[in-house]
Amino acid sequence: MATLIVLFNLKTDISASDYENWAQTTDVPTVKGLKSIQDFKVYRSLSILGSDAKPPYQYFEIIEVADMEIFGQEVGSPTVQKVAGEFQKFADNPIFIFTEQCA
Repeated sequence: MATLIVLFNLKTDISASDYENWAQTTDVPTVKGLKSIQDFKVYRSLSILGSDAKPPYQYFEIIEVADMEIFGQEVGSPTVQKVAGEFQKFADNPIFIFTEQCA
């Protein structure tokens, strides 16, 4: 199974409450409803352990992809494209990293 990690900050004109409401009502239910997805969670960063420095990213999305072939097909669907377009209105330069567990 692959895991997609998305790291991002909100655009300066976006409030945390607006993004988090959209994530809870639209993003998470839509993505979790895909056949290829095992789980999807959104995290807000709080702090860096042992430091007063601000975390480099405000939010992290962890998407567990159970089937990459089906995921590739679903990503192109009108529903996913609509949600992805909405996400781009919130996120400032998101970074998408595919990972696999190694230990």
